[in-house]
Amino acid sequence: MILAAVYGAAGIIHLTRPAPFLAITPDWVPAPDVVIALTGMAEIAGAIGLVQTRSLPLRRAAGWGLALYALCVWPANYHHMQLDMARPDHGLSLAYHVPRLLAQPLIIGWALWASAVIEHLRTTRKSSPLR
Repeated sequence: MILAAVYGAAGIIHLTRPAPFLAITPDWVPAPDVVIALTGMAEIAGAIGLVQTRSLPLRRAAGWGLALYALCVWPANYHHMQLDMARPDHGLSLAYHVPRLLAQPLIIGWALWASAVIEHLRTTRKSSPLR
């Protein structure tokens, strides 16, 4: 529920206040305003999917989607760090950016755990006839 709330809030912020996200989007991203809006919608959809208790396949799909999403936004987070480090005052500093970048794998794992993907993979692996 916590992860769903975080992603839901982030999605709403992406849609209602896109300027900070546009500022850190790498130049190679096409149509950044559209991409930011789509990421907001993806976060909201993932949040809704995570809270589905009656549809485990939908919940797992949301987990995979949010895990892939977290992986795909890593370049923007890295780009944000580069932008800040190039500023005379270093913006938010390495004390902010390094933990943020290091947390990304934890967020990916959290999405897979919260959506029961990890449990499903463990169960499937244990029951595999090849084992």
